[in-house]
Amino acid sequence: MLIGFLNFHLLGQDKLITPSYLQKGDTIAILAPAGILKPSRQAVIMQAKKLAESWGLHVVLGKNIFSQGNHFAGSDEKRASDFQEALDNKQIKAIWAARGGYGSVRILERLDFTKFLKHPKWIIGYSDITAFHNHFHNLGVETLHAMMATSLEEEPNEIVNTKATFKKALFGEKLSYTILKSTYNRTNNLDTIKGQLIGGNLAILSSMLGSKSQLNTENKILFIEEIGEYKYSIDRMLQSLKRAGYFTKVNAVIVGDMSLIKKNTTNWGSSIEQLILDAIPNDIPVFFDFPAGHEADNRAMIFGRNIQITVDNINKGYSVKF
Repeated sequence: MLIGFLNFHLLGQDKLITPSYLQKGDTIAILAPAGILKPSRQAVIMQAKKLAESWGLHVVLGKNIFSQGNHFAGSDEKRASDFQEALDNKQIKAIWAARGGYGSVRILERLDFTKFLKHPKWIIGYSDITAFHNHFHNLGVETLHAMMATSLEEEPNEIVNTKATFKKALFGEKLSYTILKSTYNRTNNLDTIKGQLIGGNLAILSSMLGSKSQLNTENKILFIEEIGEYKYSIDRMLQSLKRAGYFTKVNAVIVGDMSLIKKNTTNWGSSIEQLILDAIPNDIPVFFDFPAGHEADNRAMIFGRNIQITVDNINKGYSVKF
């Protein structure tokens, strides 16, 4: 653990380690570090295995991937054991989360990153996997915010870009996205914004506060997304980040999917977009409608990568280049 944090500080925050991009013949591990995979979902894991194999990759499954431990995919010990084995195995070039749910944070402190830091590999997923994204960022290594194995349960025609951008990121092709129009964007009349991309699921970001996995957002670009929360809960999490200094020196905020927002008996009184704008200081540019999060169209992003946002102030759009 200490070695990782020392390496990060020696590297500085402008440049993180980029794990080796995958090539045909490389091995990827599919693990379940969090929520349970019920028997009905075993078929989609096999489908994910076939997808990776169609790209020329070898696939190994965690020994305990189908274990069941109440809410979790096996006990903390079993899930940590699978993750540790994949971290330490030099032949495994990427760790792909089968699903999120909840549970990643419970195994973080059980892991030894010594061998991983000598041979970094891609950590892949979103939602609850944000716990890993944050922690590995502080170890000084880039990670991949992208689809998980169970994302293949979505309608095939709705995840074409999800799969395509995941493959591009995994094999080292450049990523670039253009969002044509977003009514709520707060651009502050800037033409371009640069910074290192960080972030993830809002609830997990909030839960990392006060720990060694808390992010330093200074001169960074923060991405957020969320699902299944009340507006007041989203506001509470944003206020927590604000009080922790997340919006003090951040260069910009990108907002992904805000999905399945729950209705409270007491009306909040504004849109989710306006709620977010009200919580983030006026001098911080905010960009909406980025296609990443809990919707079927979930574009891949590299966390820890220095990106550029190009603003189209006339058409209220923007582009993001990795």
